[in-house]
Amino acid sequence: MDSDLPSPVFKRVILKLSGEALLGSGEFGIDPVTVQSICQQIKDIQKLGVEIGVVVGGGNIYRGLRASKEGVDRVTGDNMGMLATVINALSMMDTLERMGIFTRVMSAVEIAAFAEPYIRRRAVRHMEKGRVVIFAAGTGNPYFSTDTAASLRAMEVGAEVLIKATNVDGVYSADPKEDAKAVFFPELSYMDVLTRELRVMDLTAISLLKDNRIPVRVVNLMKPGNLMRVILGENVGTLIS
Repeated sequence: MDSDLPSPVFKRVILKLSGEALLGSGEFGIDPVTVQSICQQIKDIQKLGVEIGVVVGGGNIYRGLRASKEGVDRVTGDNMGMLATVINALSMMDTLERMGIFTRVMSAVEIAAFAEPYIRRRAVRHMEKGRVVIFAAGTGNPYFSTDTAASLRAMEVGAEVLIKATNVDGVYSADPKEDAKAVFFPELSYMDVLTRELRVMDLTAISLLKDNRIPVRVVNLMKPGNLMRVILGENVGTLIS
């Protein structure tokens, strides 16, 4: 690492991206410009020697929970959603590798033609070697969200913080795009999120993080530089601890 570069306060992090984060201004699919912007932020912190794991959702392509409300079998719908996360992971891998960043996609379900199987020790070793690891297919089980997968992977690989990417500036009392009176929270406890049922992450994910004392930093990744600010210890977005 270049000695002239700033010093990160975190050595190993998990970045949680929703599938919707890859939409850009579109309503469906993957926006290459948005993916490029996100991957550039990942590259910038990787240069500092930060070990990075990414958990990506699939809601820009398919949402199993929504489909189940429309009559699709819940397990089948969730399986389809897992496949959507693999598509997003491959898109990010391609973009990162064109930027010169060695990247590995690891899938919680066996899909050997496209991705390595998720093995915890192998994932840790990839991260130790400076490779960005993208975790696909959630936990590999229906009924569990990719938020829960991100919490699980953070615990398994020993991440110091989980960074939850959003398209607003942190956690609010309501959706700030719909309610002008929504109150911004710079800091929250895990119990605040659980008791108020704030929709920043699902409650299972928050409970896991609480039990294992892994802090969450909720930031607007649509603002370039915010990921770097988190890594350098700046008080950006909302801290849940």
